[in-house]
Amino acid sequence: MEKAEAQKVIIEGLEKKKGKSKFYLKDFYAMLPDWKPRDVNKLVNEMVAQGMLEYWSSGSTTLYGLKGAGKQAAAEEGEGGGEA
Repeated sequence: MEKAEAQKVIIEGLEKKKGKSKFYLKDFYAMLPDWKPRDVNKLVNEMVAQGMLEYWSSGSTTLYGLKGAGKQAAAEEGEGGGEA
């Protein structure tokens, strides 16, 4: 499977998951079982750099999700404004 196909598999896989917007890296391993974990990690990081996915960290946990999806994105869109 080439990178473009793998990216499509990841995007489609994330869009199908209802009620969950952030995922552990190990969740991406399951989406690409034929890939080595290190290669999946590189692909996910490239997708973050390209703006397809976003990176979220609580300080101890790192999660990834679709750019602009989830409660966090909705809360951030509501911030700002009101400054003079």
